[in-house]
Amino acid sequence: MMSEQRHQSRAEFQFHSANSHTSAVSSNGKTTVKTTTTRSSNNGDGLPKTATTTETRVRNGATDHDDVTADPFGASSLSPFDAEYARLATQFFQRFAAQSSVLRSGCLFSSCHKVRSSPKGADIVDGGPTSTANSAEPILKKVHALTQQSAPRPVPFGHVGGSSRRGYTVAAKTFAELRADCLQRGVLFEDSDFPAVSSSVFHTQRFMRQFEWKRPHQITPNPKLIVDGAKRFDMVQGELGDCWLVAAAADLTLNAGLLAKVVPHDQGFTQAEKYCGIFHFQLWRHGQWIDVVVDDRLPTYQGKLMFLHSPDNSEFWSALLEKAYAKVNGSYENLKGGTASEAMEDFTGGLSEFYELNKAPTNLFSLMEKSFQLGAMMSCSIEATAAQLESKLPNGLVMGHAYSITEVKMLDVMTPNKAGKIPCIRLRNPWGASEWKGAFSDGSKEWSFVPENVKKQLDVSFKEDGEFWMSFPDVLTHFDKLEICNLGPETMVSADMSFVRRHKVTWESNVFSGAWTRGVSAGGCRNFLDTFHLNPQYHITLRETDGADGLASCIVALMQKDRRKLKTQGLDLLTVGFAIYTLPPKAPTPLNKDFFRYNASVARSPAFVNSRQVTTRFRLPPGDYCIIPSTFEPNEEADFLLRLYSEVRIDMKEHDNGPAQVLAQTIKEVAPLLPVDRQQRDEVINLFEKIAGANQEIDANDLGVILSKGLKTHFNFKGFSPEIVRSMVTMSDIDFSGRLGLEEFTSLWATIKKWKDTFASYDKTKDGKIKMQHMREAMESAGYLVNNHVLRVIALRYGQTDQTIYFEDFVLCIVRLQRMISIFQSKDEMNLKSAIFSFDDWMLNTMYT
Repeated sequence: MMSEQRHQSRAEFQFHSANSHTSAVSSNGKTTVKTTTTRSSNNGDGLPKTATTTETRVRNGATDHDDVTADPFGASSLSPFDAEYARLATQFFQRFAAQSSVLRSGCLFSSCHKVRSSPKGADIVDGGPTSTANSAEPILKKVHALTQQSAPRPVPFGHVGGSSRRGYTVAAKTFAELRADCLQRGVLFEDSDFPAVSSSVFHTQRFMRQFEWKRPHQITPNPKLIVDGAKRFDMVQGELGDCWLVAAAADLTLNAGLLAKVVPHDQGFTQAEKYCGIFHFQLWRHGQWIDVVVDDRLPTYQGKLMFLHSPDNSEFWSALLEKAYAKVNGSYENLKGGTASEAMEDFTGGLSEFYELNKAPTNLFSLMEKSFQLGAMMSCSIEATAAQLESKLPNGLVMGHAYSITEVKMLDVMTPNKAGKIPCIRLRNPWGASEWKGAFSDGSKEWSFVPENVKKQLDVSFKEDGEFWMSFPDVLTHFDKLEICNLGPETMVSADMSFVRRHKVTWESNVFSGAWTRGVSAGGCRNFLDTFHLNPQYHITLRETDGADGLASCIVALMQKDRRKLKTQGLDLLTVGFAIYTLPPKAPTPLNKDFFRYNASVARSPAFVNSRQVTTRFRLPPGDYCIIPSTFEPNEEADFLLRLYSEVRIDMKEHDNGPAQVLAQTIKEVAPLLPVDRQQRDEVINLFEKIAGANQEIDANDLGVILSKGLKTHFNFKGFSPEIVRSMVTMSDIDFSGRLGLEEFTSLWATIKKWKDTFASYDKTKDGKIKMQHMREAMESAGYLVNNHVLRVIALRYGQTDQTIYFEDFVLCIVRLQRMISIFQSKDEMNLKSAIFSFDDWMLNTMYT
């Protein structure tokens, strides 16, 4: 039976691969530069046991140079200017900027936001004749950078992207506010979140050549953001292995609406465009669009841009867009190696799908044609080993390199014998050179059979610009991977959608953010049965069908957050995937280990892969399901975004307990309690009466003495700390007296005894601590239900670095949990899961907790 299940699993996996439902398999062997390993093992549910892990991701790019200089400027700041120079400079700026003059050689450089010094000799240009600027050089050469410290303050997410370790920070001001501030003060913007220092370029390597940060006005006398409209030819890959980003940017130019969103046109280099060295771009990050602000200082070598640039030296939109993308990802170096679909998603917020061209569906060209008409962005590449990376083949194509697909068309062909149509693809090499040499290449004989009006309509030209045409059969023969980024689920076209009714244009969508935390919710894949149930769980309900086949389409996309950004800390992509289970009516919440022991998944991602996103399309019957996203190995930590789309109504929620709940039966015994020692109980009560004296009340110090003597014989317990004892008093002290009477004490003693017995039943090694992965079960046995979010906080606050928790911390955690629940319930008399506290109430209760 097991062998049959394995065979069935393999067949299902091949079906998904052939249809290439997921863009996340982009690292699956096809485009890796080092060893790709496929793990096969029994994961116990009769479905694929494959996990693809790649030691090194694709380094798509022209020349992945590793030579970087640590500090190209020598000194990182300038000496202070004197007041006279500052006064002269300010007068000069006000006088000539109003006349659209060109200011050269060391004008005012200060930040609007956390100012840093700028390189000597930096220029600004505000339009106008250069002769005026030259006449000012004797004065301006004496002026250094204005500096002014103003620490940024955090604000809620949503305004201006920065570069914190979590992927971006949020500036204290919007782009418009920052620009207005700079214009009012007559200064050029300097971005303190992404400063003009070498670590913003390369953080792990050294560059053999000296590079220099320059503003566009220092590179060319008349810079422009966009020259004669943004075109796919506006970018040439520089000395950075980010051809995947360049390919996506080229595709972006094919959609004017999207381009205007990503590259807002409310900015430029002239006075009329309110130039002050600040620009902004909008990128999609983890389910939200953010506005990313940068200054216009760009890394150059011998006066030329080092990285992405336009063939026109006066055009800078592509170079500045690359800088904004580098900012949210931590550095330029972090852009080395990737898949085009990653940048496509960040430019569109869309969903990507992946196709292995040697397993392409028969109607792939038709799918590409329809998707292209709906605005989809596409890219393709050729498999490469480490030794073959960026190798140029005799046919002109480059291995391990991302190509933009800029047109999908059936070309009219007329030969002397017959006329017909040939499926063709137009591609572009981000290098701006090195083109295909086969059929339909520039100037090839095949073009003589294409009517002139067709060639004119398609703007066919035979220039050495990196763009060329290929027949679709040649694309299938010479390329290995195709990535399609659909602008939204409503535009997705699929080979298996023939039953779907097309009258509906909107899709139901749900988006959840989550995290895998060691010892709490990082359970690994189904191979690890003991921990798999710890993973986050999501309950979905499909309400109806969307086609005659009685099924409904469901698109699941699992994205790792900020992994490219975290390269700065030596972290890389994890191997991730997900499984979907049918959820029976009486299934436990959350699903436990026994459920996964006896139930197989009904659908899953084709493989566990080390790609930023795994996207898979399913057709499922209406019903209830549970999605389990996970890493392949347990105890791997990351934040993730789970997106779910369907053409029919779909409900989604976390399949977990509420934040915290006290069970009606205070203690649920999972193991026989330790025998009650009547003599010990009598001794404790006698000790209480002796210490309490005539008032028959004890304080925290007295309680500590009693508890230490009463529990000292168990698992080498050395007594509670004063803080825990005080917390116990607050939990049982109803009248805020700070003291306990005999009745309160005996109730507390019984509770602590039960907690001790519960803890002991999970303390398998009898060393006074339990594994954090058993914390949920232990707390439930002690009478408390909590969810993964609360468990994560508990692990951070009370757990040890080895994912264990000591008895003392276990008790303190439950004491505070009980106290916080009681405080909340006292204000939620109607059990609405909502309460209102006055500030006095809040301070009184929390300070005494």
